[in-house]
Amino acid sequence: MSSVKHKEKIWNLISKIKIGMLVTENEGVIHARPMHLVQNDYDGKLWFFTDKESAKVYEIEKDKNVCVTFCDHENGIHVSLSGEARIDHNQVLIEKFWSPFVDVWFEEGKKDPNLTLLEIDIKSGEHWDAEGGKLLQFMEIIKAKVTGDRPDLGEHEKFGRV
Repeated sequence: MSSVKHKEKIWNLISKIKIGMLVTENEGVIHARPMHLVQNDYDGKLWFFTDKESAKVYEIEKDKNVCVTFCDHENGIHVSLSGEARIDHNQVLIEKFWSPFVDVWFEEGKKDPNLTLLEIDIKSGEHWDAEGGKLLQFMEIIKAKVTGDRPDLGEHEKFGRV
């Protein structure tokens, strides 16, 4: 979907944030919840651990289309990624992504019968990177007010079928 260079850019934006809001839909009701990335790089897929009996798994089984958003207010970074989710019980991947952080959530560790992975294959997205943070953004808004020009609030890019 996107180039290696673009995937690196997305990873550079989201890797420090780590927590994304996963958005699913169930019978017309939109639901978002925080999820913690478990991977160490990005190849067009996002990975999260979850409980296979959770509402999100039920919702994904009914509709695989999801959105994950990441936000770093302090640095003006906002990322929205949309794609198709699936549940993956692959033990090799569970071993690969396992960490002490994940262990806290599953009493029986890697052998917990409810442990599963959520894989999201990203199809499209959009990101904003307001370099310089809030002070620079504020100065750009003031300058735009004085000059009548639009403020330059940094980079904005869409990719995929947005």
